[in-house]
Amino acid sequence: MATDYDAPRNTGDDAGDDSIEELKSRRDDKQGSAVDVDTEAAEGLELPGADLSGEELTVRVVPLQQDEFTCMTCFLVHHRAQLAGEDGNGRPICRDCAS
Repeated sequence: MATDYDAPRNTGDDAGDDSIEELKSRRDDKQGSAVDVDTEAAEGLELPGADLSGEELTVRVVPLQQDEFTCMTCFLVHHRAQLAGEDGNGRPICRDCAS
């Protein structure tokens, strides 16, 4: 947060008007509020380690195109423009893995 050092400073006279009891009651009012729980949104969440063996994925798999290659270090499919060269075994490597 930016601070304007040229602006006049608040002397704090306004803050002294509230008594300690009033400030405590305000704090208790804020803490005593009920928590809103959205159970419909929580139903779609999956916990880590949940059993997903009964789930079926529907993903369209596109075969490797002629202008693409698979990096043998990160195993990601890249466009030929990302080809940095080959490693010592003659396998293609992307620019990210080569640097």
